[in-house]
Amino acid sequence: MKPLTGVNVIEFEGIGPGPLCGRILADFGASVTVIARPGTSSVVAQLSGGGQPPLREGKQVVELNLKNPDDVDRALELVAHNDALIEGNRPGVMERLGLGPGTCAAVNPRLVYGRMTGWGQHGPLAQAAGHDINYVALSGMLSLSAVHGQLPITPPTVLGDAGGALGLALGIVSGVLQARQSGQGCVVDAAIVDMVAMLGGLAQWIAGTGGLGGPAPSVFHDSPFYDVYRCADGGFVTLGAIEPQFHALLLNKLGFTDVDPAAQFDTAAWPALKERVRTLLRTQSRQHWCELLEGTDACFAPVLTLEEAANHPHNAARGLYAQTPTGERRTSAAPRFTTLQGAHTHD
Repeated sequence: MKPLTGVNVIEFEGIGPGPLCGRILADFGASVTVIARPGTSSVVAQLSGGGQPPLREGKQVVELNLKNPDDVDRALELVAHNDALIEGNRPGVMERLGLGPGTCAAVNPRLVYGRMTGWGQHGPLAQAAGHDINYVALSGMLSLSAVHGQLPITPPTVLGDAGGALGLALGIVSGVLQARQSGQGCVVDAAIVDMVAMLGGLAQWIAGTGGLGGPAPSVFHDSPFYDVYRCADGGFVTLGAIEPQFHALLLNKLGFTDVDPAAQFDTAAWPALKERVRTLLRTQSRQHWCELLEGTDACFAPVLTLEEAANHPHNAARGLYAQTPTGERRTSAAPRFTTLQGAHTHD
């Protein structure tokens, strides 16, 4: 089921979140046309290993030199026949090229004009360069990964860039729905720093109650039942048994029958119990703990490499990863859509 079939999108190619947004929309059935600069971008070539950029898959590519007035006119012709537009330049660049929102609206009043930036279209940092780690830092979210004065853990690009791409995709779909009802397009200002802050709403709520980022012991940094642990073979496993019933099951599975499950949030007891858990898990291999805990309500999962994740039975059953004819790995579209009649239910 492709819910965006019939939606046409034009993407002015950049790197990172803009193309990822286009890929998300294409995976959902949208027809996406990429306007690419002639030649090869050195950054894109480096990130793609010199091969075909994977975020172009499922899209049509048209090469245009937007410094050429004739090519700008060709771009406007494409804009006139599309429902939405994606661009990821610094604020003002598209206007200087003659492709700003006002110009595009003149040829297509129903256009949803999606703007992907790190800092947004206005504000003191709007014209500054930046990358994922910078946006996550300024949103306040990076600070919440620091444990007792240690360095914050640098997240992979999935948090900022991918969060921004998903936010822009949601904004474009919302804008297209509105435009089809009203006949009036809009501009979607998708700033990555905004998206990370918004997606961090749950963490902000917990931090506001003193449960994260403050001096008090935190479930997410200090408790024995929510952490990453090393195993005897050098592998890692994760525990996340926050709910009392899951915590009680975890204690039972680990053989800690002398520990009172009702004392789960006795923070004074956390350091000693955490050391017991750490010591126990280091006595056996990761596979041993998988056989004991995986698939139970103890809230457990092993830390897998990308290769292991692609071959894990659960991910394989869901078709999460697939290989291209050349052997490259790709993830399937998410979320997934089925008709109500075809859905798997327990009615």
